[in-house]
Amino acid sequence: MQQPQPDPTPVEPTKMGVGRAIAVLTSGGDAQGMNAAVRATVRVGLYTGAKVFFVHEGYQGLVDGGDNIRPATWESVSMMLQLGGTVIGSARCQEFRTKEGRAKAACNLVKLGITNLCVIGGDGSLTGANQFRNEWSELLAELVHAGKITSDEAKKSSHLNIVGMVGSIDNDFCGTDMTIGTDSALHRIMEVVDAITTTAQRYNGYLTALACGADWVFIPEMPPEEKWEDHLCRRLAETRRSSRLNVIIVAEGAMDKNGKPITSNQIKHLVSERLGYDTRATVLGHVQRGGTPSAFDRILGSRMGVEAVMALLEATPDTPACVVSLSGNTAVRLPLMECVQVTKDVSKAMAEGRYEDAVKLRGKSFENNWNTYKLLAHMHPPDVKSNVSVAILNVGAPCAGMNAAVRSAVRIGITQGHHMLAVHDGFEGLAQGLPITWTEVGGWTGKGGSMLGTKRTLPAKVMEEISLNIAKFNIHGLIIIGGFEAFVGGLELLAGRQKYEELCIPIVMIPATVSNNVPGSDFSIGADTALNTITSTCDRIKQSAAGTKRRVFIIETMGGYCGYLATVAGLASGADAAYIFEEHFNIHDLKVNVEHLVEKMKTTVKRGLILRNEKCNPNYTTDFIFSLYSEEGKGVFDCRKNVLGHMQQGGTPTPFDRNFGTKMGAKAVLWLTDKLKECYRHGRIFANTPGSACVLGMRKRTLMFQPLDELRDQTDFEHRIPKTEWWLKLRPIMKILAKYKINLDTSEHAHMEHVIQKRSPVLMPV
Repeated sequence: MQQPQPDPTPVEPTKMGVGRAIAVLTSGGDAQGMNAAVRATVRVGLYTGAKVFFVHEGYQGLVDGGDNIRPATWESVSMMLQLGGTVIGSARCQEFRTKEGRAKAACNLVKLGITNLCVIGGDGSLTGANQFRNEWSELLAELVHAGKITSDEAKKSSHLNIVGMVGSIDNDFCGTDMTIGTDSALHRIMEVVDAITTTAQRYNGYLTALACGADWVFIPEMPPEEKWEDHLCRRLAETRRSSRLNVIIVAEGAMDKNGKPITSNQIKHLVSERLGYDTRATVLGHVQRGGTPSAFDRILGSRMGVEAVMALLEATPDTPACVVSLSGNTAVRLPLMECVQVTKDVSKAMAEGRYEDAVKLRGKSFENNWNTYKLLAHMHPPDVKSNVSVAILNVGAPCAGMNAAVRSAVRIGITQGHHMLAVHDGFEGLAQGLPITWTEVGGWTGKGGSMLGTKRTLPAKVMEEISLNIAKFNIHGLIIIGGFEAFVGGLELLAGRQKYEELCIPIVMIPATVSNNVPGSDFSIGADTALNTITSTCDRIKQSAAGTKRRVFIIETMGGYCGYLATVAGLASGADAAYIFEEHFNIHDLKVNVEHLVEKMKTTVKRGLILRNEKCNPNYTTDFIFSLYSEEGKGVFDCRKNVLGHMQQGGTPTPFDRNFGTKMGAKAVLWLTDKLKECYRHGRIFANTPGSACVLGMRKRTLMFQPLDELRDQTDFEHRIPKTEWWLKLRPIMKILAKYKINLDTSEHAHMEHVIQKRSPVLMPV
């Protein structure tokens, strides 16, 4: 038996796959982002020295063999990142469900020497793959006995390694926070709901499901209580006082406590007959499967593809079949059958009426989202007020998702009995504290920019006025939503406590900036929307380059000194290089990149895409790089440049930013409520500990509150970036997928975890 190596990199990554063969197939319903996963699997497989094969038409192609199983080349996966669905085709296959069908599939794989299978699909596809692996030895013995393969061929292919990636728009696979395709499907749903809301009236008074702000959501995992019809009609009648429009979302498979289906038409008739409202039902159907994949799904697919190849090549005969997945922001490997079992347990719990258990089994991420929705949609402002005033302000540059965080914080604050104050125009506007009501923030979730108004002014210059106004408006807690200025402003308020007692109140800062450069958080609200703007622009530019042939585009992105947008957009759009401040580069690197593009133009892919962060280098400007590429590429390719500018700050927030903003706003207010109780002494609130002024951030797989003071040492104030940035680990992946022969550090790769153990760390420690 092969002993596992103690060193995480037993051989050089570029030689890991020599002599091995990998087949990749997509199965079941197609999902956006599958192509990114196929592309990454093929290219990283080839990078490791392995042979890689496409299996066309899913398991049907595996059974039929012949031309359905073809070698994949580097160029064969070009120009597929931005395509929806799956380029290699997917089919539901009855024959693979039979042992005879699986024997045919085994024979086809053995003949080609393929012993590593990467399956992208839903739980049914992955269960089938696991069954195939378990029967492998038996199938080979039968094939040898029937004379279809030789004993030598059987010996060479004695073990089948399987790794799964979950591609499903339903996000119904337990153990994984997000499946490939879910984010893109949410984009389609949001587009439709946003379009519907504008037909009635742009101001949607009382809308409240997480991403689009629906009045009511019906889901299979949590059926409504008895007499839900009365409750629903009462709620809709209440909201009509402040809004012309109501939105109700019904998930496929929704039912009541007795197992009776709840349909959109049933709700339509109920509302029309009881309330006399003009009601329309829109069934989205296959619209949700279509369209361009979102940046999130492309990055997810690319990261999972890399992880899948590593999992296959590191597998031993004793390694169980695994699923590669993301938990929070961390790549994990999970035993396939444990995930399938928990997914089945959800269905069983629902069938037995144990709905609370079903929600818990779906995982912490699902449960947290559901609880946030309930807080926002089904809570009424209490009759007894808390006599606490909480002020909310936006600081720095505007970004998409800020309004979702404000709306969520205001409404959760009101349900806690607090008096919520809106501060317009950042720290400058703290002089004019105005109360903000429940209905005023209606419809804010889907609006880009900052409805409160935002400025970059820091509090140090106006500290005395701020302290006077905190006393004047009797403010007991402060929520600051913004970028690096908000972080520095929070630190200045903390320092000001020594001189001004009025500043001894709980303060929480929520990171919101397209630059994603706030210390204490892996993600900032607004960065995902900016990323999608850059990615969709790059898609259009690549299309132009593909049409003109032999053209290279140089694109400048925002982000200050932080290279997050350039790096991650580079990965999502298939860029050839991305220049950033954090990774020093010189004229030699530029020369290597130009030579790389000259070689690329000799292949069938005659276009190039280069991203440059706006402050990556004061001398190697966009104009300089454009001139250099134009001169060195003379006669081989021509060059164009594009500065994207402030379009990156605008736009409708993506579902990720809406949900993230909503959860962050809710979490911040609940923390503030607890802190206010903790700091209440002798009839007043007095907070002077470092832990009473925090940043709420996402770290790997956890939302956590970190004292501002502790984050000071983790910050490069001169360049306005954190000293360590997690996304730098994605840069080698981007370079390898662009065909650079660099070393991939495999020590960072995920290790096998168990689904039951995995769920507990995701619990938010706040």
